Amino acid sequence: MKNLRALKDIRTKPELAKLLDVTPQNLTYTLYKIGRKNLYISFDIPKRNGGIRTIYAPVCNLKLIQSRLSNLLQDCIDEINNKPNKSSKLAHGFVRKGSIITNANVHKNQKYVLNIDLSNFFDSFNFGRVRGFFIKNRNFELDPHIATVLANIACFNNKLPQGSPCSPVITNLITHSLDIRLASLAKKNSCSYSRYADDITISTRKAVFPNQIMEQHENGKYLAGKKLTHEITRAGFSINEKKTRIQHQYSKQDVTGLTVNKKLNVKKIYWRTVRSQCYQLFCTGTFYKTTYKGREQGNINELEGQLNFIDQVDHFNRIRKTYNKNLHNSHHRKIGNSRERLFGRFLFFRSFYGNSQPTILCEGKTDIIYLKSAIKILATDFPNLARNNPKKGGYKLLIRFIKNSNRTNFFMDLPKDGGYGCLVTFMKKFNENSLGYKAPSPQHPVIIVVDNDKGFDNFTTAINQTKKEYSRKNKSTINPSNPTEEKDYRKKGFIHVIRNLYVVLTPLRDGESASDIEALFDEDTRLKKHEGRCFNTVLNRNDKDDLSKNAFATHIIKKQKTSINFSNFKCLLNRISGAIDHYAENGSVAKSVKTDYILVL
Repeated sequence: MKNLRALKDIRTKPELAKLLDVTPQNLTYTLYKIGRKNLYISFDIPKRNGGIRTIYAPVCNLKLIQSRLSNLLQDCIDEINNKPNKSSKLAHGFVRKGSIITNANVHKNQKYVLNIDLSNFFDSFNFGRVRGFFIKNRNFELDPHIATVLANIACFNNKLPQGSPCSPVITNLITHSLDIRLASLAKKNSCSYSRYADDITISTRKAVFPNQIMEQHENGKYLAGKKLTHEITRAGFSINEKKTRIQHQYSKQDVTGLTVNKKLNVKKIYWRTVRSQCYQLFCTGTFYKTTYKGREQGNINELEGQLNFIDQVDHFNRIRKTYNKNLHNSHHRKIGNSRERLFGRFLFFRSFYGNSQPTILCEGKTDIIYLKSAIKILATDFPNLARNNPKKGGYKLLIRFIKNSNRTNFFMDLPKDGGYGCLVTFMKKFNENSLGYKAPSPQHPVIIVVDNDKGFDNFTTAINQTKKEYSRKNKSTINPSNPTEEKDYRKKGFIHVIRNLYVVLTPLRDGESASDIEALFDEDTRLKKHEGRCFNTVLNRNDKDDLSKNAFATHIIKKQKTSINFSNFKCLLNRISGAIDHYAENGSVAKSVKTDYILVL
């Protein structure tokens, strides 16, 4: 009860400011000096069923304070629910571990589903109601002065504004008493209850809906029962009768946008629309969607979000099978459904075929930290890798790094463990995965960055196999595996494999036969300490006793990058930059069957 106890003990604004991790001056200036009319920017968005919804977006200072308050109240809710017999799973909107999926799951496979909408939900919470809750609720019982400050933070025009980060959590706190009463009423009538924001859903497997919950009038119209209506009115809310509807098991039943007849699923029209947009993207490089404004070009980020949502529903239903290591080691997989296959194609298209920036793949996450830090420090020397960002300060990367994850590897048909094996498999399957897209040819390269060590022997074999297979399928007479050039791979600035795929190796120093990316740091950097340990010099490095790669990358390189000497990274960044320039200048050559083409920087 750490956070709740701390909130209850507060008596002054400076103490509240400290708990919210803001300065007392900032809190006072924002709430009492700026002026209430200057704290929000309002704009209207159209509702799906007509009408306008007004959003009040708080200015930066107030938004920060409201976000901190929202997190604090969420922590308090978690502490309250951790008390014995206090766990609550009635509200699913804007709560941790709650979603439209968990809300809909309550009403799966029922005979009747009743949907009720609360009218003007956020407008029902005025300043006095918010302040009074924090004073009188037995879980909070705050000092009246502090409750007034919290209400000032949360309210605008005597109500909770839509658009404030703290409005949803406060509505859940105040509406919890209604949830308890309605859940009790539902249980007495053998029904299930849940609420997502202003959407109340009650369902039953009984042959007839209980009259206390739902009544059918003589005109055939379904309305909320008298007892249910009484409880809602008693709590200070009203029902929007236009949105009250009953759904039978033999028709489509949906709850918060998901169908719940037999199992959770997205609506068929939703899936068909997303699938159609993906195919349009694969064929033309763009796609269009229909909005209230008409037909307009779609955003690829939104499309990925929709695919992610569909996958979340499938994952919740346990459709996706767990990893089979044997299948993955032999580079085979069994995908659960066509949605996963489509999602995999989309991810490959976005990152490696229709990528809007050069894409970089590394062996591990520490390599990404090294390269990002080096590029930001050396940005002025590499204008095609980063550019000045006047709005946020510093530099903005002009390349995209792909992070290794089990989920991505599953969809991309790659080994689970990542590393060299993952990259080798990716390269071997690159041509196969690139087929089937009719969109314009890739505009940017895909660059694999690997250490120039003994492990590269596997890469040499994979490069030649990939070249040979690509040439065979394109009926090329060029020999893609020249033995002389194979021996020189380690000395090359970059290697063009096929299509827009390149490989870049860490540079070799004079007299060296192998190198890794950590060797590019000087001894002063490697000897910097974190919690009493350092990464150590090349000769004295001990993996067991010295600082781990992850700790070195996170606590030394990333946090202290402004004091790190990245001069030895210039050669590696030159190679990456050279591969980008080569593809920009010779894209048509890179896409031809001349897959043995190698450049020396």
